[in-house]
Amino acid sequence: MVLVRLAGIQSSIGRNVYGAELQTKFYLCDFAPQFTAEFFDPYRWADIFKSSLARYVVLVTKHHEGFTNWPSKYSWNWNAMDVGPNRDLVGELAAAIREKTDIHFGVYHSLFEWFNPLFEEDQRNNFTTQNFVFAKTMPELYELVNTYKPEIVWSDGDWMVEDTYWNATQFLAWLYNDSPVKDTVVVNDRWGSNIRCHHGGFWNCDDSYVPGHLMPHKWENCMTLDRSSWGYRRNAKLSDIYSINDFIALLVKTISLGGNLLVNVGPTKDGIISPIFEERLLQMGEWLGVNGDAIFGTQPWKYQNDTVNSNVWYTAKKTNASTVVYAIILKWPSTSTMMLGAPSVSSKTKISLLGYNGAFTFTSTGTQGVAVDIPPIPFNQMPCQWGWAFQLDNLNNQ
Repeated sequence: MVLVRLAGIQSSIGRNVYGAELQTKFYLCDFAPQFTAEFFDPYRWADIFKSSLARYVVLVTKHHEGFTNWPSKYSWNWNAMDVGPNRDLVGELAAAIREKTDIHFGVYHSLFEWFNPLFEEDQRNNFTTQNFVFAKTMPELYELVNTYKPEIVWSDGDWMVEDTYWNATQFLAWLYNDSPVKDTVVVNDRWGSNIRCHHGGFWNCDDSYVPGHLMPHKWENCMTLDRSSWGYRRNAKLSDIYSINDFIALLVKTISLGGNLLVNVGPTKDGIISPIFEERLLQMGEWLGVNGDAIFGTQPWKYQNDTVNSNVWYTAKKTNASTVVYAIILKWPSTSTMMLGAPSVSSKTKISLLGYNGAFTFTSTGTQGVAVDIPPIPFNQMPCQWGWAFQLDNLNNQ
């Protein structure tokens, strides 16, 4: 998910010759001309996302400040065409993604807006009126879907009031039955304060949500590579950014528990994805190029975390005849033996390492559990640098 966040500040700019402090208020609207996106190249972004092996991309089309990244008819002079970039950022990225990749294109949209007079009026009325919803929120959503035909509508800003205020059920009924994307679209669960973790094509529940157990419904972990911000920070330190080891560990745990991972990168006001974020995405693509079979198209196994090795997480994939199990180890064994407590092996079992030629010998440790022999592997034959996926075929407890 790509986030462009504009936020208001008040700053002191200096002193006059008599020593009296001069202050100026820097209003929210003053940020818009500084948001130039002069280096925004949607085709470069598309290349980065493609190289990361992402399966879907969600662009923030409007955050809580109300600035739309497309020329909305319902956001006069507060959109990326009228002020700032003077471009249709949503349309350009959608076109680049569809032209250069097979990635599914989605849109993030905030239901509410800070400081919008119509919303503040509805709030004062204890949400018994819906002036903001019918003048702003709903027209924008219909406009987004009809114009850009997204395959994901990712709603946010719902937490203050229930779905009836937002007119959510009426919009979703149109989206699934009559919209131009009715046969392909999916939505999340942020359509009202009573909806999260209860309804939706997939559940977000909360930001950076990892339940720690299997969920009864498809869910998504929406997190940000900068641990402290959803936007770009000039003063961010390297330690604030997810390392590739931590990034892969979070992906593996999320997938093992049946979720998807949505990764936020905050671009600069110039429209650049910073090199550290680009590096993480490309590293993830490199890792998935080797281990993608253990991630894509998988489902949770009967065990998620191993019973004796906490650094091992499992996924599974059904084939025509059986189920293949993947044991993804986040820390390479320090000895020549890797102990696993969950698998039950037989004489028909085969164990291999994705990206490496050759089978591994092993010994059953009882009715359940296996000791896998790790041979010396030359450095130039190691399939990847972080996280390794072992494929387990023909388990007794597959």
